[in-house]
Amino acid sequence: MPGHQGETRRTRAAQEWESPGYESPLPVTEKSNPLSRDIDRAGPQQIVRVLQECDAEVFQGDLQTDAEYKRLYSESVVQILVNVAKRVKTILKEPENSLIVLSGCGTSGRIAFLLSNTFNRILARHQQKPVYSYTIAGGDKALLTSQEAPEDSPSLGAQVLEETCAGKKHVLFIGISCGLSAPFVAGQLDFCLNNLDIFTPVLIGFNPAHMARAEPIQGWPHTLREVTERMLDLQRGQRAFVLNPVVGPEAISGSSRMKGGTATKVLLESLLLLGHRAVHRHSEINHQAVLDCIRDYETVHEMTYSKTEELADVIGTAGISLQNQGHVYYLGWKTLGIMGIIDASECIPTFGADFEDIRGFMSGGFSEMNNKEGDLSSLGPQFCIDQKDFLSTILPNLGENDTVIFIFTVDEDFADVEKLAGQVKSKTSNLQAICHEHGGCRFPVNINNIFASKILRITWTSSAGDAEDGFFMRLQWELSTKWILNAISTGAHILKGKVYKNYMIDLKVTNSKLYRRAIGMLQRFTGCSWMQGERALLRALYRVEELTEEMITADVSRHTQAANASDKVVPTALVVLQTGCSVSEAQAHLREGSVVRDAVEACLTSGRH
Repeated sequence: MPGHQGETRRTRAAQEWESPGYESPLPVTEKSNPLSRDIDRAGPQQIVRVLQECDAEVFQGDLQTDAEYKRLYSESVVQILVNVAKRVKTILKEPENSLIVLSGCGTSGRIAFLLSNTFNRILARHQQKPVYSYTIAGGDKALLTSQEAPEDSPSLGAQVLEETCAGKKHVLFIGISCGLSAPFVAGQLDFCLNNLDIFTPVLIGFNPAHMARAEPIQGWPHTLREVTERMLDLQRGQRAFVLNPVVGPEAISGSSRMKGGTATKVLLESLLLLGHRAVHRHSEINHQAVLDCIRDYETVHEMTYSKTEELADVIGTAGISLQNQGHVYYLGWKTLGIMGIIDASECIPTFGADFEDIRGFMSGGFSEMNNKEGDLSSLGPQFCIDQKDFLSTILPNLGENDTVIFIFTVDEDFADVEKLAGQVKSKTSNLQAICHEHGGCRFPVNINNIFASKILRITWTSSAGDAEDGFFMRLQWELSTKWILNAISTGAHILKGKVYKNYMIDLKVTNSKLYRRAIGMLQRFTGCSWMQGERALLRALYRVEELTEEMITADVSRHTQAANASDKVVPTALVVLQTGCSVSEAQAHLREGSVVRDAVEACLTSGRH
């Protein structure tokens, strides 16, 4: 954790983004974090320090803030966690015709998938049938790729939930929308509110309720803000719950895969663990139990970021690979392999990356993932995630510009790790390892030797050994790995030039949320009106100098579909607005610059504006 100076800096930054006049139209999750405004100019070690400070804001709870800015440790948040954990306990004690459904879009849906499987495994240890299920906008394809159109459909969300819960009499539904903005989840919550005899809906997000999305949703009569307000009214009678602590702006503006995903994991795992412990250990569900659980996760933050130098080394190596048109590959085992696959999949929409830039593979592939729809590898190379796929399609062409990162724990089969590492080492010297060990269980000498000094090793305190404690250690490893991989992929793309200040300038505008975010960024950087920003965005998207009437009047859904075939849309629009040049000239500037930030900066200082 940062020392006193870091605490002071973080406190001042939080006071800035909390102040009423600071970017007041923007939800907190979309604001620019003062801590990371110059992260695009940072080297690997400074990137790690900035991310450390930003991630620490998740647990910050000692500021005197306005009542609407609840924090993770706030009394009202802790009370809701207690109340929802008690609902979990009730369902676990009476599982017949009952279900706990976790749902979300993108990162939120992937966490929902991961946790539903994890807690079903805990039940299996107690010889109990599964009680958990998950839904994700776009189905299981969305575990690995962006599925933007389903995210924008409330009716699809409601339909999927109804099908998932058919025949159930008691359902605890937990919908996750980090920015309180996802139409898919809004439709599901609305369905729950219309069927309160069966459903208890819970909304998890990280903005104050008044910042929930209020824009009309195409083909739907409500807004997510209206749904949120209805839930807040019902919360007084504990018929619905809204868990929305503010954890501060993301290090990379709007990248909710980072702090939003972290806070989601902490909240969900805390309340689910308390419910399980109440049933299997007869533990009390109270404020102290919640606080103890969250503090355990805060310790995970301290442990993870105690490896600053090692993490900076991996970020530097990965960044060089991307700069040299190489690739980064994660090779993982069990749920840490899933964490690698998730992190890699999120780079495509976040940074406008090619799916080949950073890829994840895991031992056992889909059979180990245990997703609803089973093996998806026939859908194309983006869905080939087994380490066998890595051996057959990647290893033969692996070179010195590529970085391979192994992700494993002391509990894995070291023969497999050693064999695979030996094969990779024959192709590239850029071999790294992220590994977790505990208690007296350490890695054998041959594993240490094969990775030499390129090991980011974290040693954890041994658990008591029962089912819940053993799974809790696995959950800690997952969160630690998430922080590490988020830092690697974010840092590598920063070093490649994909970030402008602390904004994802090269994002793909492939859904309505990203479309609005892109226009908002153009306004921020150029001072243009919303209409001017939208026109420039559309010109860049369709690669035309003059927009047709059909383009201007088309629905946002058409624009987001067209965005799939367009590259560097937002950087192009930014250069057009700043310099007054044509779309073709802006694209030429960006091609010459190779690194987006450098190209944009060159244009901004060229005198043409």
